[in-house]
Amino acid sequence: MTEKEKSMKEQLDEDKAQEALESEAEKEKKEAKKNQKRWYIVHTYSGYENKVKVNLEKRIEYMNMGDKIFRIEVPQKTVTQMKGGKKQEREEKIFPGYVLVEMIMDEDSWYVVRHTSGVTKFVGSAKKPIPARDSEIKKIINRSSSSQQKIELDVKAGDKVRITSGPFADFIADIIEVYPDKSKLRANVSIFGRETPVELEYKQINKL
Repeated sequence: MTEKEKSMKEQLDEDKAQEALESEAEKEKKEAKKNQKRWYIVHTYSGYENKVKVNLEKRIEYMNMGDKIFRIEVPQKTVTQMKGGKKQEREEKIFPGYVLVEMIMDEDSWYVVRHTSGVTKFVGSAKKPIPARDSEIKKIINRSSSSQQKIELDVKAGDKVRITSGPFADFIADIIEVYPDKSKLRANVSIFGRETPVELEYKQINKL
């Protein structure tokens, strides 16, 4: 091998080594950036949660911020109401006035979110938003995606209802107490001429 060929080979090896180092540095940079990704809680005007989500998604696309702002969540649950014996379903906000944003926080991403129409502030100090704990966010999102439903019923003590299932199906009952937080109630059922108190779930009755 001539001196010239040896010199070229050494240069080539150096170039390859440099490329490997740069590639490794780029990987580390991306990994570090990925690790900066956190969930933040944004306060909005009441009733503007879904509008903020839509507006922010448009701004992310328009301002090319997809590499810094990743997900926007408005935690909701399905509420089933019983009115006139008919089921009506609606979505209810779990945390009215708040939106969850997964993002890498810097001046640019802060500006995009903070100046989205309907946003009032980040949770935290004015200059330093505080990231939420991942465990808390997981609980909120799992609660939101849960198939469990909260049932609301327009009944009160003194109302008469027909029991639709269980051992007292087809009996008429008089409501004594209502427990909305548990979707249950207590009612008197007449059995052999005696008033017997029973506990019933909302889904077991129809209002008369």
